[in-house]
Amino acid sequence: MIRTATPDDVPVLHAMIRELAAYEKEPEQARATEEQLREALFGERPAVFAHVAEGDGEPVGFALWFLNFSTWRGVHGIYLEDLYVRPHARGGGHGRALLTELARICVARGYERLEWAVLNWNAPSIGFYESLGARPQDEWTTYRLTDGALAALGGTGAGSED
Repeated sequence: MIRTATPDDVPVLHAMIRELAAYEKEPEQARATEEQLREALFGERPAVFAHVAEGDGEPVGFALWFLNFSTWRGVHGIYLEDLYVRPHARGGGHGRALLTELARICVARGYERLEWAVLNWNAPSIGFYESLGARPQDEWTTYRLTDGALAALGGTGAGSED
């Protein structure tokens, strides 16, 4: 069963995010607190959304996503930040059900893209995504500024019209 996350899900979502970070070999990078997650999902101006997959009445996975926008198509899309299914529940259709729900939202709202990133070494996930018809966008390289590099660039006034 797939359902929209509620504020009561924040502790389990937080726990699964930490599990995902450990699976992706970067547990120290999962620094978000439950309070930050609660504010982002359920605060005055939510910027992200989540769905929970349940198995036997217990949360076994989640999808956390936000809207993006295509300047070329002129419409929103969904960017899937995280998709995670706990190891004991993998193979039970939960990941597919979560992606199906996001695809349903896209179709219902007129969004034309559902996008996400996957680590190059994550062969099981890559195989799963390709089995659904997803294709890698390998002509693009993702870049990221964080921590010191972000602070250094942001503190220089670069890009401002002074």
